[in-house]
Amino acid sequence: MSQVSDRLIEAGLSLPPVATPVAAYTPAIAIKSEGGLVVRTSGQIPVVDGNLVATGLVGAEVSPQDAYQAAQVCALNALAAAAEVAGGLDQLERVLKVTVFVASTPTFTGQAAVANGASDTFGKLFDQPHIRSAVGVASLPLGAPCEVEVEFLARA
Repeated sequence: MSQVSDRLIEAGLSLPPVATPVAAYTPAIAIKSEGGLVVRTSGQIPVVDGNLVATGLVGAEVSPQDAYQAAQVCALNALAAAAEVAGGLDQLERVLKVTVFVASTPTFTGQAAVANGASDTFGKLFDQPHIRSAVGVASLPLGAPCEVEVEFLARA
């Protein structure tokens, strides 16, 4: 089995720096458990170099395709935050749970397709499937179209 860092390179992806929190929270925490470490991230918005990649509601200002790509950015930001507290990217063994919040119009029902942006990204990096929720919301911090929080299992 190849390392997560090798798979990241193979997928043509790179790990961003950990995004600076926009409020009073920490990007991720690690909790010791019987099976290793459980690493939970705070909600990660689609920020690259301090700027949102898109703003607005999916189904209005943001297309589902752009929101899918924004969810990919969120996933990579979550991965970076988790790797920092786990002791490195290759300490992460699997994704357990992904929750994706999608700021969308009341008539938009494609939240699951947007959430696939995060799930597909993790699918390229980890062997085992994860559980997931995709939730439509009225708005998100800074006008982000999506926000992703993740729970990982890591080596102790």
